Amino acid sequence: MDHIAIPLQLTKHRLARATTVKKAIDQWLAVLLGTPCFSCAADPQFGFVFNNMRFEIFNEGEGVIYNSSDSTSIFEGQEGLYNKKITGSSKNLNTFAAELKSTISKYEKRLIDVSVSMTYIREERRIYITVKGFIPTIESDYQYATTINVWK
Repeated sequence: MDHIAIPLQLTKHRLARATTVKKAIDQWLAVLLGTPCFSCAADPQFGFVFNNMRFEIFNEGEGVIYNSSDSTSIFEGQEGLYNKKITGSSKNLNTFAAELKSTISKYEKRLIDVSVSMTYIREERRIYITVKGFIPTIESDYQYATTINVWK
């Protein structure tokens, strides 16, 4: 099965293809993680809501993001974002990892049994993200790792 490469590139009069399913999923997750919610007109829910909070106040001691406005939610239907922990796994519903797992499960159908962990390293001001799952079409375990630099 052919998988279109992301970002889209035209080569020899056709779209470039990813060489493996894993690379195609890696590219798709990078797009999903880097896209703020409500920035895609065709599907406003597409993206990772953590990116929408990049101008909020980050509390390193408690590992949460402070609400800098009077509103209790930054988006309708997204109540409780300011109570979510940055470090944690998708097994705990009160984490951004659980939000990311939900988003991946919705938009990346080539993966099943998805789990996500996010770990904030204070000294590096970086969040390490690991996504694990299973690719049934090739009967293979899957793992993707990336980082997000934390704002001040």
